[in-house]
Amino acid sequence: MARPRNNEAPDLSKRINLTVGVIERLTCRTDQKAQAFLRDSEVPGLRVRVTNTGAKSFVFEAKLDRQTIRRTIGDVKTWTIDQARAEARRLAVTLDNGDDPRELARQREAEKAKQKAAAVTLATTAQEAWTTYIEERSPLWGEHHRNDHQRLSKAGGIAASRGTRGRGITQPGPLFDLLARPLRTLDSATIENWAKNEATTRPTTARLAWRLLRAFLAWCAEHPEFSALVSERNPAKTKKAREALGKPGVKQDALLREQLPAWFEAVRGMSGAAPAAYLQTMLLTGARPGEIRSLQWKDLDTKWNSLTIRDKVEGERLIPLTPYVRTLLEALPRRSDFVFASGKVDGIPMSEPSNAHDKACAAAGIEDLTLHGLRRSFRSLTEWLDIPAGVVAQIMGHKPSATAEKHYTVRPLDLLRVHHERIESWILEQGKVKAPNPA
Repeated sequence: MARPRNNEAPDLSKRINLTVGVIERLTCRTDQKAQAFLRDSEVPGLRVRVTNTGAKSFVFEAKLDRQTIRRTIGDVKTWTIDQARAEARRLAVTLDNGDDPRELARQREAEKAKQKAAAVTLATTAQEAWTTYIEERSPLWGEHHRNDHQRLSKAGGIAASRGTRGRGITQPGPLFDLLARPLRTLDSATIENWAKNEATTRPTTARLAWRLLRAFLAWCAEHPEFSALVSERNPAKTKKAREALGKPGVKQDALLREQLPAWFEAVRGMSGAAPAAYLQTMLLTGARPGEIRSLQWKDLDTKWNSLTIRDKVEGERLIPLTPYVRTLLEALPRRSDFVFASGKVDGIPMSEPSNAHDKACAAAGIEDLTLHGLRRSFRSLTEWLDIPAGVVAQIMGHKPSATAEKHYTVRPLDLLRVHHERIESWILEQGKVKAPNPA
């Protein structure tokens, strides 16, 4: 039989000893088929496939259960003929053993993918899970609860002029170091050691962080993406961790009735109108410090004498805008949307005037009275007037504590106003402060 000329395409109907030259001359007519195959005469099952675009690759072809199977070995530019023949022999042996090379390859790829996913999972940090947790749960939380999660997990390291104990930069939140670890390493011993260390410097903040951490790990145990990385038994929920953080002390700081004149005199004598108005508004409304800071001018309804408080319990609550508080607030300059606007940065509320209040209390001879103590003072002073507990709770934004309060008692704003104006009038009288004339 005559050999084909060097410039002729090989005869695809016959087995041919593969050479580089033969493969180079191999073509597929575009007007007939999408691909064509050249069979090797040395290794049964080895083929060279050529497409009508000119792409060429080594292919193994054989019969399995009376069906033709093909498996691509590789591009002819990457594989040598000898390498392709060795691979074709290996696949033929695999087939003789009754195994489908394609299925074995799929199993290998699946195992590689599984190992890769396992490696990624083992390296998953608690911060990655924490981010997913916040994104998923955040719509169900109030603003204060969301802020707690961000504040307690922040990285710190930002330049600041106050609140850094002389370090000059903000400190990491108590959860930051824990969240930087792989999630799978957050075991009971790690969390107990963390609790012990945090309790020595910031026990109150650490207790809140611990409660958030417990809820987070409980969520991880139920989440399909992270459940394999945490114990079913919540590692943060241990007796040692709870004991290390200790119990919060019962705070008793509140103004006594006889201290009111000295307190009002010191506060009203402060150099800044905004801090003085802030502190007096706190005492006369029983609101939380953050609720007063976030007051905006749109929250004041001077037509109906109402005040909208952004509440961490119900979202917001409506309370009476009493005469003296209205006088205090209307006297403030309108520098931004916030009633108590920052004097240094536009568009944000001022900082809580804790230092100014401490100085005023020192001048009045009153010790250890915190800003939250003013809220406690409002509640305590109402006892002198026998105001219904439900009325005080509604003004202060406490949850109803009885079935009747939750489901049967509805107090409109005008009824609250009767009691609230009476409370304000009595506190001002005891503090020797002249109340504004009725409108």
